Amino acid sequence: MVEEARLEPTESGRAPVSEGWFVVNVRDTVWLSNDVFRSCCIFEGDTLALREHPELEGYTFPDVGFTLGVLEPGRPSGLYHRESNQEDFLVLAGECLAIIEGEERHLKAWDFVHCPPGTEHIFVGAGDGPCVIFMTGGRTREKQIVYPRNEAALRHGAGVETETTSPKEAYAPFPHWKPKRPESWDGLPWDSDKARSDASVGPISGTTSNLTRSLHCAIHASSRLGSSVSIS
Repeated sequence: MVEEARLEPTESGRAPVSEGWFVVNVRDTVWLSNDVFRSCCIFEGDTLALREHPELEGYTFPDVGFTLGVLEPGRPSGLYHRESNQEDFLVLAGECLAIIEGEERHLKAWDFVHCPPGTEHIFVGAGDGPCVIFMTGGRTREKQIVYPRNEAALRHGAGVETETTSPKEAYAPFPHWKPKRPESWDGLPWDSDKARSDASVGPISGTTSNLTRSLHCAIHASSRLGSSVSIS
């Protein structure tokens, strides 16, 4: 029998700190933010999410990781890169530009992107509102990552000037990620749901409906593929 995981409240949301099954709402789970890149929730208790809580031992998914990224127009999801594991992406709302192997593709809600291991890629918010992307990527192989120089990525503020295999070096010019919840859900698929009085964390509360069902389907499909994503 699989036990239910223990979720602990933090400033940025509820984080799992033990193995087991759990249910958590997008509004209530752990969120990370970056002043240049996106906001995202990661659903797990990694070192960054629990940075202010050294007394807690977090739990991360060993085989599959998930990120729900929120991209504002003109903002990249990170830096153009390729990884040694499979990655997959499903646009849930809004619009974005995908840069894949140097090619630019405009994406809208329900567009799916599959990146086999070694595929160079990044996403940039587009349109006139936030874009929500459900991201997965494998953790079954030893992680190797490369940030190659790419002109298309550089034009959109999503590339490095000099190729590197070091995330620390690639992201050195940019602010650090920090555990922080968005100030508002304005413009996001779940911003109009009825607020909950008994399960909120921090200043934002509420439930999801259609988005929750969409995430359930996406997570189920991704877990069968064995994939996950990191914020690098």
